[in-house]
Amino acid sequence: MDFRIVLVASGALLLSVGCSKEDKASGGAVGATTGAATAAAGGGDDPKAYYKMKCVVCHGEAGGGDGPGGSALTPKPRNFTEAAWQDSVKDDELKKAIVEGGAAVGKSAAMPGNPDLRGKDALADGLVKLIRGMKK
Repeated sequence: MDFRIVLVASGALLLSVGCSKEDKASGGAVGATTGAATAAAGGGDDPKAYYKMKCVVCHGEAGGGDGPGGSALTPKPRNFTEAAWQDSVKDDELKKAIVEGGAAVGKSAAMPGNPDLRGKDALADGLVKLIRGMKK
């Protein structure tokens, strides 16, 4: 019985956090924030604001993988503070995971992509730099 509750809660969380399913009518992803909406919500071209708006829920404020939405996920969200992981991943792989999702780099599909970042290299590069700065 408890397993079913966890399974249903995890599924609901994944759906609410974000899906990468294409919405052909609008040309974007269902549930994805458009560039204009990102700017209106305070994300704009600021990597810190974008991280807070889209990433904190799973990865946590300090990047420890301890965000409130990540507690029900398996595998757990990446802990960006781990030096060994930071040293093992290249910037282009990290950027691809951010923009296209975890499955695009052979990681968990629970990490949704952010298609609103396509063509916004400065913002995506800023997120990579922000994540690199979390290394302990």
